[in-house]
Amino acid sequence: MKKAFPWGRTFLIGFGFLGISIVWPIFNSFIPIFLQAGNPEFERQLLEAGREIPNVVGFGLGPTFAFFVMTWDNLINVFVQPWAGARSDRTWNRFGRRKPWIMIGLPIAAVALVMIPLANTILAIMVFILITNFGMALFRSPTVAWLGDLFTSEERSQANGVINLMGGLGAAVALFGGGILFDEFGRSAPFIAGALLMVTVLVVALIFVKEPEKIQQDVKDKGQSVLQNLREVWAGENRSGIYVLLGILFWFMAYEALNTGLTSFAVFSLGLAPGQAAMMTTLFAAAFILFALPSGLIATRLGRKRTINYGLLGMIALFILGYVIIQDQLTLGIVLVLGGACWALVNVNSLPLVYDYGDENKIGAYTGLYYFSSQSAAVLGPVLGGRIVESLGFEYRWLWVFSAVFMGAAWLAMRAVREKTVQPSAAVA
Repeated sequence: MKKAFPWGRTFLIGFGFLGISIVWPIFNSFIPIFLQAGNPEFERQLLEAGREIPNVVGFGLGPTFAFFVMTWDNLINVFVQPWAGARSDRTWNRFGRRKPWIMIGLPIAAVALVMIPLANTILAIMVFILITNFGMALFRSPTVAWLGDLFTSEERSQANGVINLMGGLGAAVALFGGGILFDEFGRSAPFIAGALLMVTVLVVALIFVKEPEKIQQDVKDKGQSVLQNLREVWAGENRSGIYVLLGILFWFMAYEALNTGLTSFAVFSLGLAPGQAAMMTTLFAAAFILFALPSGLIATRLGRKRTINYGLLGMIALFILGYVIIQDQLTLGIVLVLGGACWALVNVNSLPLVYDYGDENKIGAYTGLYYFSSQSAAVLGPVLGGRIVESLGFEYRWLWVFSAVFMGAAWLAMRAVREKTVQPSAAVA
């Protein structure tokens, strides 16, 4: 008799991902605007187009350096998240396996997040960005590793659909609420509210998520570095695991470049106010929420690889179309809604696909490899995207083409992945 899917447990774990997902939309929506506001080239273009210059105090940076600053946190994450994920595999104390990492990283991240909008120099804002993301990096991989700890292989796409639905809800609340708070109460309000909400929902997860008893592990496993784990994937029975990580690298390069530059496009190319720009991106998050659970169910029926490929093809077409048609809020909204639906097909099934080609005894380590690829992309994508924008006349519209190219590269990488049938496994207590 087939065991019923654990919906209650899934939604509780989703609170952990909801807490994580609150931070990044606030971070990516407002900080690039703080860094670039006051740049004379953007002001000139807006005046020539007959649009108003947004009333935001900033540092006047160009896109290349601004986006480079935005990736400093990801440089830390490339190393800290895989390390924290692998270390959490071997953490056992009275609080649990993954929970101690949340308890250490959460207060660090929350306090530093509140300090970001108060910074009045480039050095100060970079320091607070780094501290925020160091705190987040300590608990992000361990929190997400609950997906592997508490669900069997055949349950993971469906479970990750629910978890990403909760994450999408957090993103939508952060974007829409943050946009209103920014316009009504000033630049600090979204950061304060985001920190308070993140702490609240993660405390709920800490209290109510029950971690399993100590999981049987290979006694020879003394903990490995990221490079050792990568070599292990490379030495597998086929190269599919490497191609999966390469695909993740490429599609997150596309996503992170556009995600980091989207509000800049809306403000500096379309002339929207920062709060309006943040609220517009809620449409992407809302579509992601609606399609998160269905995308897990689709993958359960069609397979993860095929579902991801459909999402990639959809995003390639939409990004090319976005470069051509987006001229106002309506056309931007249409592309964002359809893009959010396609992104759900890709993102919800990414981590379960990594687990398919990984080692069930090293869930934290393979979660770390997932973040090694995605966070490397979060460094490379924005930096290269910002350089493209600056090289082509400070025109943010080129980001749509940049992202389409790397979604295409991800699709090619996924073509080399051999389909793997998920085998039923023992239920997790």
